[in-house]
Amino acid sequence: MATLEQKGMYRSFPRSGKNVSFTHYCPGCGHGIVNKLIAEACAELGLQDRTIFVDPVGCGVFTYYYWDAAHISAAHGRASAAATGVARARPDAVTVAYQGDGDLGAIGFNNAFQAASRGENFACIFVNNSLYGMTGGQMAPTTLDGEKTTTTPFGRDPALTGYPLHVCEVFNQLKAPVYIARVSVADTKRIMQAKAAIRKVFEIERDGKGYAILEILSPCPTNFKMNPLKAAAFCMNEMEREFPLGVFRDESKTAERRIPREVPRAAGCAELFAEKTVVPAAEDDPSFEEKRFKFAGYGGQGVLSLGLTVAEAARLDRRHTLWFPSYGPEQRGGSANCSVVVSGKHIGAPTVEHPDVLVCMNQPAYERFAKDVAKGGTIVVDETVPIDVRPPEGVRLIRWPAIRMAEEFGVPKAANTMMLAALKKFGLTGITGENLEDALVASFRKKPELGEKNREILRKAEARLEG
Repeated sequence: MATLEQKGMYRSFPRSGKNVSFTHYCPGCGHGIVNKLIAEACAELGLQDRTIFVDPVGCGVFTYYYWDAAHISAAHGRASAAATGVARARPDAVTVAYQGDGDLGAIGFNNAFQAASRGENFACIFVNNSLYGMTGGQMAPTTLDGEKTTTTPFGRDPALTGYPLHVCEVFNQLKAPVYIARVSVADTKRIMQAKAAIRKVFEIERDGKGYAILEILSPCPTNFKMNPLKAAAFCMNEMEREFPLGVFRDESKTAERRIPREVPRAAGCAELFAEKTVVPAAEDDPSFEEKRFKFAGYGGQGVLSLGLTVAEAARLDRRHTLWFPSYGPEQRGGSANCSVVVSGKHIGAPTVEHPDVLVCMNQPAYERFAKDVAKGGTIVVDETVPIDVRPPEGVRLIRWPAIRMAEEFGVPKAANTMMLAALKKFGLTGITGENLEDALVASFRKKPELGEKNREILRKAEARLEG
């Protein structure tokens, strides 16, 4: 950990691969000043061990080289979304999203705006240099009327490209933000004002008081095509005319920690189970090996509900489980699939790239996913599907008469229930058979007669197979 004298920054930057003691920013760039002010506030308040920075795509992308604190990197424009996840997962942390006017003002605007509207417990430090600095000086949402950039060589024309976006003014229409301000780093006086504002932002997040956004006007000599002195003058004389400095809102003294209302936890999936049904909480069981499923077919074949049935049956079995749906332009008729993970311990992610069990209702599903099945896994595919490509080595293939059996039992739409019968017969789920049945019935909560009908044909299918 860095000492206070180091003001929160590493003495040198080996993460850059060069082990140098200077940043990558251009001479006269405001980012370097802002980086130092942030590091000082973080260190002086003793928050380095609590702070998690969310680094953007833009000129600030390499801040993890410099700040001696925790970092994660976000995709372009998604720093506010990533910060939302960090702040919710780690409410004890001081979370700071560091973004530029391209990252926040353009592709990421809705992420940032919605996070502010929700009053998420993180701070957004927004550096505005009126153009896209990293990619060559193109016009940004904050580019001034008449300002020349590589994509507006004759100056921005509002009749063609609209007016500059005033982020603080827009965010000030929202109820939730605790602190909204705009500062500059164009001269010494302004730098000291910026330092005080940055410190306030850290204090707000330290105390868990909610969402804060601080906009910082910053010179960009390289893309302004000016020397550092003229770039700073442009920042003061031109940018501040369009973007006045000041505090738009400061409720930090009266704000209290925002805690969501407690909502009674539904017993299982509220959409599936009756209100009085009690579903036991998951229990850790290290002896239960994680199972990953993929159910795929056309929308309307019941592949999503089949996956959900397996997931809810696992809940009844006190397993940890996640269900993750995915479908094309039309859920009914388009391509549809879902992933299910069942585990004896907490699950890190719902995605399944290499399923242990793949259930295919049609040929496109087989051709798309069969190659990804894990070695030692199983593919259950309807017998009507042509198998032009053999499954990977070490993968068992079961051709199953799901559609035909459903038609013979007089319920053509129940082919997915016949697939459930295959999962039971071959013991592919590791889930108690009774719980599979109960979850199947519960999936027809709105039409209980169909639930019992599907239980009946499920048992018929099992009896026929045993016979």
